[in-house]
Amino acid sequence: MFTLNINGKPNNVDEEGDMPLLWVLRDILKYTGTKYGCGKGLCGACTVHIDGLATRSCVLPISVLGQNKITTIEGLSDEGDHPVQQAWKSLNVPQCGYCQPGQMMSAAALLAENASPNDEQIEQAMSGNICRCGTYPRIKQAIHLATELSSEIKGS
Repeated sequence: MFTLNINGKPNNVDEEGDMPLLWVLRDILKYTGTKYGCGKGLCGACTVHIDGLATRSCVLPISVLGQNKITTIEGLSDEGDHPVQQAWKSLNVPQCGYCQPGQMMSAAALLAENASPNDEQIEQAMSGNICRCGTYPRIKQAIHLATELSSEIKGS
């Protein structure tokens, strides 16, 4: 039995310790915003935050999590008003949308670490997230907008 701290709530999970967090989130706990992409930690569709760090959940066994704070796209904000979520909506970033939760979680982790990243820093931080639709220019634009929105929130 494992107790996982997901989106600020304890969740008891009676599964084998080698089960990847992704499957616990999607199949057991029904947090379906986190997506399966490659199953090898390469594409970024399964990105969640572990103690604020962007982490691939498809290759992370639940046995290593302990009391770490896990945040899924559903837990990024209660009302969908995180600056990254607002920017994504404002700029209509997704095409198919499948990779976007992972993209948004990576972007949110970047902005938590660097409140005003330049293009090179954005490209570096987001390079592990694959978008088959090719919305990379809009993703970068949305990260810049999220930076502005974050500044406005902090300034008010």
